Amino acid sequence: MGCLIFLFGLLTPRVVLFILWIFTDYLSRAYGNWFWPTLGFFFLPTTTIAYAIAQNAFDGVKGWGLVVLIIGLFLDLGLHGGGGRAAGRRGWRRRDDY
Repeated sequence: MGCLIFLFGLLTPRVVLFILWIFTDYLSRAYGNWFWPTLGFFFLPTTTIAYAIAQNAFDGVKGWGLVVLIIGLFLDLGLHGGGGRAAGRRGWRRRDDY
């Protein structure tokens, strides 16, 4: 069950990015080219979405836009760090079983 929640957490921001790219010009207004959103799709998708929201809705990365960007970064780091912690705990239990 924990693996399914982890996979859902990893895939959801990427699906949102894909939908934004196909159906809106939200990402192109925020970034101006394709390179950074593509890189963000693979490495920090929630931060990529948060930056687009900060640029489009809050007039840049200042004030509330900065808050949105920091929340997006923490969510990305939490997803990646949480998976590593869970894998470490599983590995520790297996070593105790021997």
